[in-house]
Amino acid sequence: MRIGSPKEIKNHEYRVGLTPESARELVNHGHEVWIETGAGLGIDATDAQYEAAGAKIVDGPDPIFAECEMVVKVKEPQAVERAKLREDQILYTYLHLAPDPEQTKDLVASGVTAIAYETVTGPRGQLPLLKPMSQVAGRMSVQAGATALEKAHGGRGVLLGGVPGVMPGKVVVIGGGVVGFNAAQMAAGLGADVTILDRDPEVLEKVGTHFESRASTRFSNASNLHDAVCGADLVIGAVLIPGAAAPKLVTREMLGDMQKGAVLVDVAIDQGGCFETSRPTTHADPTYVVDGIVHYCVANMPGAVARTSTYALNNVTLPHALRIADLGWKEALRRDPHLAEGLNVHKGAVTYEAVARELGYDYRSVADVLA
Repeated sequence: MRIGSPKEIKNHEYRVGLTPESARELVNHGHEVWIETGAGLGIDATDAQYEAAGAKIVDGPDPIFAECEMVVKVKEPQAVERAKLREDQILYTYLHLAPDPEQTKDLVASGVTAIAYETVTGPRGQLPLLKPMSQVAGRMSVQAGATALEKAHGGRGVLLGGVPGVMPGKVVVIGGGVVGFNAAQMAAGLGADVTILDRDPEVLEKVGTHFESRASTRFSNASNLHDAVCGADLVIGAVLIPGAAAPKLVTREMLGDMQKGAVLVDVAIDQGGCFETSRPTTHADPTYVVDGIVHYCVANMPGAVARTSTYALNNVTLPHALRIADLGWKEALRRDPHLAEGLNVHKGAVTYEAVARELGYDYRSVADVLA
């Protein structure tokens, strides 16, 4: 199979779909790999390193979209890229379609077969291709929030860890999954006063056992959520419903009860955000203020630590890429029901139920596609 990885063009996105090491693995399996010139520079991977791995360097993205059977990316294709996609081509990347009707419309119109990293499952129902980026984003959310809390950035002027004689900052993490767990680890490590909210008693037991006295847990109901958020210096939104839009848990009305200069970091922004006042921002302009509350809603947070993120991502995406290339996408999905969960769009049909329901498309099951 001919596999291509173009340079990412989203604002301040430095990751790349394939590392030189991943390119070598695909070449060793007998496949042809095309890399857009300069695509790896954000992770310090040169064209020469890709060529040494057996890849072909091409000038610009057009040859990849025109001639490669599978396109491997990191972020969802931008509008200019979606216009180049075609039927009988495989797109393998993060998509996050539920809050993005324009992208969904374009992918449906293109006829492409789109496999989304974020909906591929694991044997225990986890999301293994989303997990490493969730780990990165969770840890980064506290770094970003700590910076936004500085007075020069519009925040309350609070140091999360405090100092002797001065209380530490209060951090509230909404959601105890992978993002929330990693955010809580970073916040607790800084010495902050950490509270984790979740609706799943098993999750609360797990994080409570892990953190012991270093973090508190609360069941996430309306009363507890309001109480925790309104007393917080930093709130991390870490809620995920696989493939669907995130629920709006913090309302505009609640902002009026929060401390002025408090910070909201919405890690769920790729899925529409879990704060009512969230809107996607970029690394170039990461924050804005609503009712005196600082919002950080960067939609590709891990792109800022591109080398760490790319290698962590390739560790989990490459095995599936190899299966798709070796077997063809249809046989690979037939043999692996977890990979089959990643199929979101195929030949003009939406094949992921949560996306179809959210955006009003007729749903075509993966089983029907593979029959």
